[in-house]
Amino acid sequence: MDLTTHWVGVAAIVLFVAAYALVVTEEFTHLRKSKPVMLAAGIIWALIAYQYAETDRPHAAAEAIHDYLTEFAQLFLFLLTAMTYVNAMSERNVFLALRDQLAKRRFTYRRMFWITGLLSFFLSPVIDNLTTALVMCAVVMAVGKGNPRFIGIACINIVVAANAGGAFSPFGDITTLMVWQRGVVSFGGFFALFLPSVVNFAVPAALMSLAIPRDIPTSNETDNAVALKRGARQIMFLFVCTITIAVSFHNFLHIPPFLGMMTGLALLKFFGYYLRITHKATEFDREHYGEIGDTSPFDTFREVSRVEWDTLLFFFGVIMCVGGLGFIGYLSHLSAYMYGELGPTIANVSVGVISALVDNIPVMVAVLEMNPTMSVQQWLLVTLTAGVGGSLLSIGSAAGIALMGQARGQYTFFTHLRWTPAIALGYVLSIWLHMVLNKGLGAVMPGG
Repeated sequence: MDLTTHWVGVAAIVLFVAAYALVVTEEFTHLRKSKPVMLAAGIIWALIAYQYAETDRPHAAAEAIHDYLTEFAQLFLFLLTAMTYVNAMSERNVFLALRDQLAKRRFTYRRMFWITGLLSFFLSPVIDNLTTALVMCAVVMAVGKGNPRFIGIACINIVVAANAGGAFSPFGDITTLMVWQRGVVSFGGFFALFLPSVVNFAVPAALMSLAIPRDIPTSNETDNAVALKRGARQIMFLFVCTITIAVSFHNFLHIPPFLGMMTGLALLKFFGYYLRITHKATEFDREHYGEIGDTSPFDTFREVSRVEWDTLLFFFGVIMCVGGLGFIGYLSHLSAYMYGELGPTIANVSVGVISALVDNIPVMVAVLEMNPTMSVQQWLLVTLTAGVGGSLLSIGSAAGIALMGQARGQYTFFTHLRWTPAIALGYVLSIWLHMVLNKGLGAVMPGG
């Protein structure tokens, strides 16, 4: 049933646009982004079910909801484990120690610009680009205290590097994770985007570095060394093992990777049990354990509670909203226009531009729900553009939005906008390099 011209379809579009308008204005309204999309998802599917109730397929909406719920559940459990590991490493002072070691070195501003950019590029494929950006931003704010120009440009570099680094790894961004879990691109297939991602980061970084002085900072913020807590290195090792298990489950046993991640979470919990029963209380223990700097017993359930629940529930709302619009029929019409009339290359490049204005998650969910039949080269192209297109504007990615809050007044929308032409040059060159290097990836693959 095509409801695109029916009042149900129109109402669904209005609800989704209104909900996403509240998501975009979260910084000003302080309304968590998960709330409007969850509400919109519930109402959209209720309207669809109401319309189908009097037809010969009264359970069609319920069956579709189960399919979308399965998709979300796999993503949810995968991210739950990844976020818990990141929180555990944060609680064990891994990221504070990294910040401390970098901040107290007597590097010049320009060298620190490149170090934080390169670290962002290579950390984001393993931990998420948002966490990477926040850690590196703390470093440049400690090093560049009193130099807002350096902080502003270094933050732009961090955002671009984190987004580019996340594009060539299944774990680097939500969009790559969704494409991998759909089975459209193999785990190793994403590494074909490595060189295009390098270009996407290196071209604007080289241009921006010319505006960074070679002076040595006169002071730094961290005078006292930060030590790793007991078990920090073992947790990092377990995280690598968990990723290996997830990849092995998917590639060799042909079972969903989330099950491998949950197996790795069990390993973390057993190790957490060991840390807890062998912990010796000290006079520095505080009542509310689990926060950075505490020396109280390690508790994995505390780290689970600290995951980004707003983000996870936002994914639920987006997947359900976009799924509802697809069930109504809008995505099939959009797919016919974009991938039929415009062609996959223009369509996929446009996806990246759109993701600079709209978060790349609903954009990629929409592409996957459109389910276009494309070559592996084109699936990698849309993965690349959706991942790095958000770097064109500060509001285009979670990393950019977060740093505008962390470096308020020093990294702003207009600070980023001044360097958008340089970032756009890297965007165009990375697409060109991908189309040249990976033109042999011509096997046609459906979206799932």
